[in-house]
Amino acid sequence: MTDEIERKFLVEQLPQELEIDSEDEIAQGYLATGEDEVRLRRRGDRFLITAKRGHGLVRDEVEAPLEREPFEELWPVTEGRRLEKTRLTTEVDGRTAEIDVYRGPLAGLTTVEVEFEDTDAAKAFSPPAWFSRELTGDERYSNPRLATEGLPPGEPGEA
Repeated sequence: MTDEIERKFLVEQLPQELEIDSEDEIAQGYLATGEDEVRLRRRGDRFLITAKRGHGLVRDEVEAPLEREPFEELWPVTEGRRLEKTRLTTEVDGRTAEIDVYRGPLAGLTTVEVEFEDTDAAKAFSPPAWFSRELTGDERYSNPRLATEGLPPGEPGEA
């Protein structure tokens, strides 16, 4: 198990001049949510299973590839706990920023995450102006919560 150290922010509008390095369609569903979460993810033609523990800036994470068949066997178990998004990557201050543009019931929500090698680097990071409100540790914006409960009231795209 490794530490995942990341900060998450709301994005109200992407800059026009933003240079996109990659773009992937992602579907993910949750086998378990709570303090320990287990997620299935299809990213293009890749299939992954991920277990995470904890909340906030630092979490434990293990990710492993899956073959298509076991993924498809497990996928129905995630019914009612899924989300879809387009992931864009770009560089911000020498780091990869992962921008998630949500689709379906979460359409209108865009977030960005940046991972760090340690907590000092995470705390020292100065987000660019297009990063809006910080969401790190705000469980209303955790992917499992978004997949099960939808957007928090009053947020972009919330009905």
